[in-house]
Amino acid sequence: MHTDTFGILAAGPILGLPGETFWTAVGWLANVTFTSRFLVQWYATEKRKQVTVPALFWWLSLVGALLFLFYAVYYDQHHVIIFAYAFTPIPYIRNLMIHYRHVNAEKTCAQCGEKSSPKANYCPKCGSQLPVPVSN
Repeated sequence: MHTDTFGILAAGPILGLPGETFWTAVGWLANVTFTSRFLVQWYATEKRKQVTVPALFWWLSLVGALLFLFYAVYYDQHHVIIFAYAFTPIPYIRNLMIHYRHVNAEKTCAQCGEKSSPKANYCPKCGSQLPVPVSN
C-alpha cells in the first residue's frame, strides 16, 4: 500500500471497496477510457475514408486524463506521473470548445436539412442558397 498523503486510503473503504482496490480500479478505468479513444478515432476514419477526429475522441481523452491524474495524485503519488497528466486536459478542453463552436455555427439548409460549413453560401447536397447570418 502506498503512503497516504491525502488521507484517502486511511479513510477505509471507498464505495464499499478497500482503498487499494478502488484506486486500482480507477487506474484500469483510466487506461481503458484513454485507450478506447484510438478505437473511436480509427472507426470514424474508416467510416468516412478520411482522417477524422470526432468529439467523442476528445471527451474520452479528457475523462481518461482526469482519471489518470486522480489516480496519480491520490494513489500513485509520483511526481512524474502527476506532471504527465496535470496539463493534458488543456488541449482536450480547447479542442472541444472549437468543435462545439463550429457545430453551433453550422448552417442548415431549409430545403433538405443538410448541415453546411458556416462559410458556405449554397447547400452541397441540393444546391439551395443557405441563409445569410445577420450581423449585429
